[in-house]
Amino acid sequence: MIGLLPLDEQLPALRTTLQRNELLTEVLARTATLDLPGWYLTAGCVFQTVWNVVTHRAPSGGIRDYDVFYFDDADLSWAAEDEVIAAGRAVFAGLPVEIEIRNEARVHLWYEAKFGVPCPAYTSSEAAIDSFAATTCCVGVRTEPGDRWRVYAPHGLSDVFNLVLRPNPVQAPRSVYEAKAARWRRRWPELTVLPWPPPAH
Repeated sequence: MIGLLPLDEQLPALRTTLQRNELLTEVLARTATLDLPGWYLTAGCVFQTVWNVVTHRAPSGGIRDYDVFYFDDADLSWAAEDEVIAAGRAVFAGLPVEIEIRNEARVHLWYEAKFGVPCPAYTSSEAAIDSFAATTCCVGVRTEPGDRWRVYAPHGLSDVFNLVLRPNPVQAPRSVYEAKAARWRRRWPELTVLPWPPPAH
């Protein structure tokens, strides 16, 4: 099993696995042309591609959208972010998937209204990835010059390859984790979903 490989072997295995999803590699290539600060392709399109390949499904099957994070705290206006989104719309034209571009420097401005809990201002795209509802989801990738892939995976890759969903109670509420887990379990019944930890006394 890939999840049992040493970490230095898991990294090239991740790249090989993600390259099975031609849409993902195309999104990576096109995003690189936008020259966004601190960008990553992250969230479902990354770990769900792995789940699909490991379970012998179509690599892009069941992936609802492709999330691009970047971090620019020089201008926190919606207008500045919308300009980037418009540029992305042109770059991604013709792809049969929805690409969602978000400036993670702005998340604290709208997070509470959407999820019901406050969100401290992130200091980087990596900090935003750290806050995903499951540690398994905390993986971001981007391409760099010289055919290099940069991978950010603060909790490693074993859970991703082994289809273990592990809660990450640092930001998102329990309800978000459980709703996502239930939805993903319907698509990937092979998942092992670990329970949300009880409150500390």
